[in-house]
Amino acid sequence: ARLITGLLPRGSDYARARQSWKQDLIAGLTVGIVALPLALGFGVTTGLGASVGLITAIVAGVVAAVFGGSDVQVSGPTGAMTVVLVPIAAHYGADGVFLAGLMAGVIVMIASMAHVGRTLRYVPWPVIEGFTIGIAVLIFLQQVPNALGVAKPDGENAAMVAGRALGAALGGDGTLAALGLVGVVAVVMFGLPRLRKSLPASLVAVVVATVIAQLGDLDVARIGSLPDSLPLPSLPDISIQRMSDLLSAAFAIAALAAIESLLSAKVADGMSDTARHDPDRELFGQGLANVVSPLFGGMPATGAIARTAVNVRAGGRTRLSAVVHSVVLLGVVLVAGSLVARIPLAALAGVLMVTAVRMVEPHNVRAVMRSTRGDAVVLLVTAAVTIAFDLILAVGVGVTLAAIVALRAVARSSGVAQQPINGDAEIDVDEEHRLLHERIVVYRIEGSLFFGAAQQFLTELTNVGDVKVVILRLADVRMLDATGAAALEETIAELEGRGITVLLKGVRPEHHQALDAVGAFSRLASERHLFDNLDEAIEHARTHVRRHLKVDRT
Repeated sequence: ARLITGLLPRGSDYARARQSWKQDLIAGLTVGIVALPLALGFGVTTGLGASVGLITAIVAGVVAAVFGGSDVQVSGPTGAMTVVLVPIAAHYGADGVFLAGLMAGVIVMIASMAHVGRTLRYVPWPVIEGFTIGIAVLIFLQQVPNALGVAKPDGENAAMVAGRALGAALGGDGTLAALGLVGVVAVVMFGLPRLRKSLPASLVAVVVATVIAQLGDLDVARIGSLPDSLPLPSLPDISIQRMSDLLSAAFAIAALAAIESLLSAKVADGMSDTARHDPDRELFGQGLANVVSPLFGGMPATGAIARTAVNVRAGGRTRLSAVVHSVVLLGVVLVAGSLVARIPLAALAGVLMVTAVRMVEPHNVRAVMRSTRGDAVVLLVTAAVTIAFDLILAVGVGVTLAAIVALRAVARSSGVAQQPINGDAEIDVDEEHRLLHERIVVYRIEGSLFFGAAQQFLTELTNVGDVKVVILRLADVRMLDATGAAALEETIAELEGRGITVLLKGVRPEHHQALDAVGAFSRLASERHLFDNLDEAIEHARTHVRRHLKVDRT
C-alpha cells in the first residue's frame, strides 16, 4: 500500500497554482492549439484515423498530467510512438493497438513500482541523438504518401512505402495540389516565427492551407468526419491467445513510452524552474494514461518533448496547464468537429514533415560527431538501426555499443606502470636503478582492474625480466572485479612458479574479499608478503634478495 501511495497525486503538486494559474491557463491554451494538428496528424499516420489521435491527446493528456511525476510535462500521441504502432495496426487492426496499449500501460505501471524509472536516466547522449535522427527520418518518410496525394501503398518499411508512393504519384492528378499545400505549410511554419514567435505557426499553417484548398476547390483528401463527443469507455477484445500474440508489441510500446517520457521530463527539468520530476511517478502516470486511453478508443501515448517545451516557454508552472490543454482539445471535439473535418491530409503531412526536420538539432549532432570516434559510431549505428529495423532494437543496440565503447576506454585508461613515475616522490630515478641492480622491480597498477583490462594486465606483468622480487602497488586500483582478481591470482602464481617472489603493497580493504575468494593471497610465498608501507616492502625485498644470494653462494 505504501508503495502505491507514494506514486499517487498529492496536494503539493498544485502548490504554485495560486500564483501561476493565469500563466497556466495561457500556456494550456497555447499548447492545445499547437497539439491539435499534431494529434490529428499522428492519428492519421498510424492508419487509425484523426479522431483516435485527438482522443489520445485528450484522455492520456489529462491522466498523465494528474498522475505523472512532472509539473510541466504534456503527454499525447508522438511521432516515435506512431513508428511503433504502424506495423501493429497493419497486422492486428485498431482493436489490436488498443489491447497492446492497455497491456503496455500495465507493464509501465509495474515498472514504476519496481523503481525502474531511476535506471532509465542513464541512456547515453549519442544514443538519444541517434534515436532522434532515426525517428525524424521515419516520420518524414511516413508522410510521403499524403504529401503526394496518393493512397498509402502496402508495406511496413517506411522507405519502401515512400518509394512506392513516389511511383504511384507520377501519373496522379492530385499530386501537384497536395505538394502545393505542403509547400504552403512549410513556408508558413518556417517563416512565421521570424515575424512573430508568439503565433502558433503549425495551426496558422493548417488554417491557411485549408482556406486555400476550400477557395480553390482542390481535389485533395481531407480528414473527414470526427466524433462530436468522447466515446463511452469499453474494453477491447481480450483473450489469452490475443494477449500472447501482442506481448512483444506491448513490451515495445512500454519500453518506448517509458524512455521517451523520461527523456522528455528530463529535458523539461533543464528548461523550467519547477521541481525536478519524479521518474517513478512519471512512469506510473504514463502507465495509467496508457491503460485508460485505449478504453476510450485512444492509442498509446508518451510524454511529448515538443509540446512540453511549448508549455514551459508559454509560462506553464503546474499540472493545470497540461489539463487545460486537454480541455481545449475536448472543446474542439464538441464544437469545431465539422471545421476540422475539412483539413487536407497534405496539410497535416506538411506539419509533420517540418516537425521531423526540427527534431534534429544540428549543433547537438555536430558536438557528438566531433567528440570521440566511439560516440560518433554509436550515434550513426543507433540512427541506422532505428530506420532499418525498429526503435526498441535501436536503443538496445545503441546502449550496448556505448557500453562497449566506455569499457574499452576504461580498459585503456587502466594499466601497469613500472616505477619511477614522474613526480612520484616515493621512488626517484637513482633508487629505481639501485633496485633494478638488486634485481627488484616495483610496479604500480592503476585504474580499473576488470574483465576488460585483465588480459592486458596479465600480459604486461608476466613479461618481467631477470628479477628476484616484484612489488605490486595496488592502492591506485579503483575497481576490481572477479576477472581482475583472478588475473592477479594467475599472475602471482606464474611469477612464484618461476622463482620470483611477489609482494603486495596497499591492497584496499574493499578488494580483500575478491582477492581472498580467488586464492590470490594463498599464492603468495608467505602471508607476511602484504604491506601498507612501500619502504617496508622494499626493505623486505632487499632482505629476501640477500638471503637468496647467500643460498646461491653456498
